[in-house]
Amino acid sequence: MPYEPPTHTVERSLRATTGAKIVAGVDEVGRGAWAGPVTVCAAVTGLRRPPAGLTDSKLLTPKRRDEIVLLLEEWVTSYALGHSTPEEIDGLGMTAALRLAAERALNALPVRPDAVILDGKHDYLGAPWKVRTVIKGDQSCIAVAAASVIAKVRRDAMMAELESETGGCAPYGFASNAGYPSPVHQAALAELGPTRHHRLSWSYLDGLPQWRHLKKHRIPATAAALESGGQLGFDF
Repeated sequence: MPYEPPTHTVERSLRATTGAKIVAGVDEVGRGAWAGPVTVCAAVTGLRRPPAGLTDSKLLTPKRRDEIVLLLEEWVTSYALGHSTPEEIDGLGMTAALRLAAERALNALPVRPDAVILDGKHDYLGAPWKVRTVIKGDQSCIAVAAASVIAKVRRDAMMAELESETGGCAPYGFASNAGYPSPVHQAALAELGPTRHHRLSWSYLDGLPQWRHLKKHRIPATAAALESGGQLGFDF
């Protein structure tokens, strides 16, 4: 289906109305997964023409994402990834975990952005960041589209590593489902139960009577986990 390519319209607007010189596009992946981290990418692109075919990662085939991400990582002015672990998601809730991952990504950029374009209608980042939320920003804003592709490809690669490690994760199909619900994932959970990579506060455990006792109820994450920087030890 044809789609309109993303533009620098929002970036230009922020420069004109706020005086922002450095604008970062921010997007996340992994919010709806049952396993693995939630990952946020912050990308600064300037106002240059992007690689051909750039759009929301969900509109690209896996093959095309893998091709364009190599171009993007060379083309962007800078980018950084931030993650929140399953433990942090369980302890903080998704909104706070998203903020933590986004702050880790933004703070890992070589230069602090003057403004942030956040995909969606909800500002989960807040002060002190100057945030402009844009619904479907991953389709309309070049910086957000770049962040969406990088976040998706890099998190998918992290999840694929779980399947190849010697730890019995292969039955869950992480290389193909990236921790999201799928028939293979659901069958493995029913038979084997959750792993250390699963989010244990999520409602999928309610449908697994033999594993329901493992469900967690919002136990705050440790101070050490919250104070750790953008480089997290996932032990994948």
